[in-house]
Amino acid sequence: MKDIGRELLGRSPFTVAVVYFGFGIVWVPAIDRLLATTVATAEPTGAAGLAGGWLLVALSALVVYGVAAHHYGRADDARRELETSNQQLQVLSRVFRHNVRNDLNVVQGYTNLLEDRVDDERSRRYLETIQETTDDVVAISEKLRVVEDVSPTDRTRVNLVDVVHEAVDDVRAAGVDITVETPSEAWIHADRSVGYPVREVFENAIAHNDKRVCRLDARIDADSSAVCLRVRDNGPGIPESEQAVLRAEEETPLSHASSIGLWLVKWMCELHGGTVRFDVTDDGTTVQLRFRATKPGDAGTVGTADGGRTDGGRTDGGRTEGKKTDGGRMDGKKTDGGRADGRA
Repeated sequence: MKDIGRELLGRSPFTVAVVYFGFGIVWVPAIDRLLATTVATAEPTGAAGLAGGWLLVALSALVVYGVAAHHYGRADDARRELETSNQQLQVLSRVFRHNVRNDLNVVQGYTNLLEDRVDDERSRRYLETIQETTDDVVAISEKLRVVEDVSPTDRTRVNLVDVVHEAVDDVRAAGVDITVETPSEAWIHADRSVGYPVREVFENAIAHNDKRVCRLDARIDADSSAVCLRVRDNGPGIPESEQAVLRAEEETPLSHASSIGLWLVKWMCELHGGTVRFDVTDDGTTVQLRFRATKPGDAGTVGTADGGRTDGGRTDGGRTEGKKTDGGRMDGKKTDGGRADGRA
């Protein structure tokens, strides 16, 4: 029945009405004959009765045609509107990523030249502001390019543990204390671009943290159906207004997110078949990224966000704990409880 429904939805309203009418013409005498053979008191309907039934079918076929034509018209309008919107987005994205970025590169170049010609401190601060602003806009264009280049059909298998460790290595800096707790491996159905939303979660938590020491706790939990990454920080938390925007999936002049970062996390996770959840408390924010679990070992497996492979031996307890060393990395060190300290 589902296949028949899909087939009919692809037909014109006239075809749908004709199919309905033909089915009704056959159905009326068939039901009449069935009742006559199964019900003792029922008698076959005469020619007048069949004609009345066929007339009812013809009238209802006209109604079916009208309803189908109305809905097909609305669907066609929505399709054209969607195609126009997609075309507009493609043009705007191309203009922003290429034309605007090229202009910003020119601004950055002249700013660098002016730095060598400006002597007073006030002018240098102005130039630094210009440089920081242009850098931010260029960074946004790069993030939008990542979203545009993702293809949901190219997903293979990725070890999320490797992705998290790479992200931690990229964002680790002075004043940032990161602890990572993961199993030895956690395979998800995704491609190497899944590293971008993971890294964005860490970068966003660090960038908006107002504490003297930014503390991040990352943990991966995996079972046979799903893999969940939780990143908890000690920052001020995501404002409720921004959470509402993400839940509504719509921005307005009075309700909008302060940056593209949270949208990037949401879009990229959903493109990989995952979900995002934000839990905000007085102690900070916990971002939860949930992906569909898969099994390793098949062809096309991607080990890291950059396409590399890593071979990780499983510890006795099958889990790892992050323990910070003097060099700012996590060393693997077996503990008494059958767990191991994981590197980041």
